[in-house]
Amino acid sequence: MLEQLMDLVKNFGKGTVVENPEIPNEQNQEVLADATKTITSGFQNVLAGGGLQNILDLFKGSNGAGSLLKNPMVTMMVGHFISKLVGKYNLSPASASNVANNLIPNVLNGVITETNNAQNPGFTLDGLIGSLTGGGGGGSQLQDLLNQFTGGTGGNNGGGGLDIQDLIGNFTRKAQDSFQPGDQSAGGGLMDMIKGFLSK
Repeated sequence: MLEQLMDLVKNFGKGTVVENPEIPNEQNQEVLADATKTITSGFQNVLAGGGLQNILDLFKGSNGAGSLLKNPMVTMMVGHFISKLVGKYNLSPASASNVANNLIPNVLNGVITETNNAQNPGFTLDGLIGSLTGGGGGGSQLQDLLNQFTGGTGGNNGGGGLDIQDLIGNFTRKAQDSFQPGDQSAGGGLMDMIKGFLSK
């Protein structure tokens, strides 16, 4: 699932990063890897804080990348990526803002679109969350829940025998177990894996 996310970052990063004269070519892969890490860490932080419902809300459907910029979770990711671009790559705040405000929402919109695409069974919310929490997801519980929301059946979470509070608690614990904010070694491992995928 991370590989599919990185493919989206690569695709959307072509114009905003690779062809951007303000980002030296030798830094392209590193910037794209940091964009991917910003998104995965953002989701991990939200999950670890018990915010599975916020992620489900985000995936209920998007009206395009522009509308995502109104979402606090997306704003947090964009802000983090701007700081990274300014601090690590010495981009001007205006350039960093332009890159982050284009790349992050477009990638997330791509993730949401693919997750809601019944023709792409390999791209599911369970797969995404599972890859972020070090587990296999949870079968298809989250995807079923998402389909329930987006299929017009309303917020009747009990209909499919799913208890959303149990799900949230379960994924919060998994995220907290797999993601320790102070643990740099875990971050390094993920970053190395992301760079490995991107250099293919």
